[in-house]
Amino acid sequence: MITKDTLLQVIYEQRRIPSEDVICRNIDSNLLMAPEIIVITGVRRCGKSTLLRQIQQQLHDKDFYINLDDERLLNFTVEDFQQLNELFHSEFGEQHTYYFDEIQNVKGWERFVDRLYNAGNKVFVTGSNANLLSRELGTLLTGRHISIELYPFSFAEFLSYRKYLYSKQDFYTTEGRARMNRYFLEYLGMGGLPQYLRSGNTAFLKSLYTDIVFRDVIVRNGITAETALREMIYYLASNVTHPFTYNSVAKNIGVKSMETVANWISCLEQTYMVRCLNKYTPKVGVQIRSPKKLYFIDNALAGQVGFNLSKNQGLWLENAVAIELQRRGADFYYHSNGHECDFVLRSGNTVTQAIQVSAVMDQPDTRKRELDGITSVMDAYGLQLGTIVTLDRRETITDSQGRQVEIIPCWQWILDERI
Repeated sequence: MITKDTLLQVIYEQRRIPSEDVICRNIDSNLLMAPEIIVITGVRRCGKSTLLRQIQQQLHDKDFYINLDDERLLNFTVEDFQQLNELFHSEFGEQHTYYFDEIQNVKGWERFVDRLYNAGNKVFVTGSNANLLSRELGTLLTGRHISIELYPFSFAEFLSYRKYLYSKQDFYTTEGRARMNRYFLEYLGMGGLPQYLRSGNTAFLKSLYTDIVFRDVIVRNGITAETALREMIYYLASNVTHPFTYNSVAKNIGVKSMETVANWISCLEQTYMVRCLNKYTPKVGVQIRSPKKLYFIDNALAGQVGFNLSKNQGLWLENAVAIELQRRGADFYYHSNGHECDFVLRSGNTVTQAIQVSAVMDQPDTRKRELDGITSVMDAYGLQLGTIVTLDRRETITDSQGRQVEIIPCWQWILDERI
């Protein structure tokens, strides 16, 4: 049981945390007034707490806030919520909006939140584990919540952070394109984690990685083979974007069971740190058995974890495109049928887009390989348009059948949807 004095100390000290010079994240203002519980999830340190504070400042009731990711609250249990609620009311009067940060640290939290919801209160919660969207929310709170998945800064948000207001003319003027290329190369290496952008200190990335692996994977899932788990993550980060099988990973790290590897990767996905990508095939069984590809939620974090990745711009570019597709909520896969295509997008049972990623297109062999990969998808699924995302090249190729392949700089591909 957490003492009253400890709770009051936490409540008031957290109220004194200074507000930072922050970038407003995109969130539908209608959600602020919706009656449902709002659940904000995402990888640790991607800006969930800041977004919650931004929401808090927009609403009339601001005081019922607590961040449960505080070492003084390590022994906080669901029974402590009642005392916390009583303290909220005694200290700040009657209010009907609650803000709970990193709530997944409290087992059974959904029962208390459900009680608040049934009493007509508005509740916002954040969490760093996808189980918030499955086990906890999928039982008691089905149909009573709206989920928002937050990511590290997009390139557009990165530009806002750098205080650069871009416009359509940047796409076409020599000066504008040179500036955008410069900013994008910086973004490609720095990623989008707000605190790392502020400090550039790799100690932050190391600390974040340790928190995710230890607190969100090892402790939460009761994993005892910590050394083998870390070796697996190191292996995957060093081979990010490359196809792998559970069996090949198990052999490389000396684990006997590929089921163990599959389970560990699933645990990592629950933290939002990585995303496994399946090969596209209409046959589910074939899809399950086929090699997978893995992407990290942030380039800088992957670079800190893996080996010798910093000079591979093609790898960073592909990882950045995968993050952007995930941010857009796309249903995407990779394609392989003798030729490779990095991403195919699906709507229902229909493949609707094909995206190839190549840092350079100047060398004849590279150009042929990338064009063969994109056209193989266009042939297979009857597409009239394909996209090749590059670092800085722009070109449109039209074949004899009138089909087009658009070659476009990654920064323009990302920003086109926002202009």
